[in-house]
Amino acid sequence: MTSLKERLRTDLTAAMKDRDQVRTRTLRSALAAITKEEVAGASARELTDNEVTAVLTREAKRRREAAEAFADAGRQEQAAAELAEREVLDSYLPTQLGEAELAALVSDAIAQAGATDPKSMGQVMRILTPKVAGRAEGARVAAEVRRQLAG
Repeated sequence: MTSLKERLRTDLTAAMKDRDQVRTRTLRSALAAITKEEVAGASARELTDNEVTAVLTREAKRRREAAEAFADAGRQEQAAAELAEREVLDSYLPTQLGEAELAALVSDAIAQAGATDPKSMGQVMRILTPKVAGRAEGARVAAEVRRQLAG
């Protein structure tokens, strides 16, 4: 079985041959972020697929935030480019949780933690984070936890 990083490299080569500029630019950027993560710290190491997924999730979030900023500034062309890059990154990430799935996972975690008020949010997030890793952004999860604990 090939690793996610190897798949990214293979797809980059294919995108270059196909002259797909958006895909080429996005995959180069993603591989650069992965390499940067690998050499950061005391010793260089190979990232696991889960760690690569975390890097890709972070990169996808950056694209979404940049697209929002460009759209707010009236720069639709740049916003569209950022969204196109995010779509490429999303194709390598696990399927994102729908609202109903996320709400169900949050209510299960609240019941498991025995949480009754917003002060218990940390306990709920500790239970929930491993279950949603890579499948939902942290801010989205936290917002749903807050909503359910407040209501």
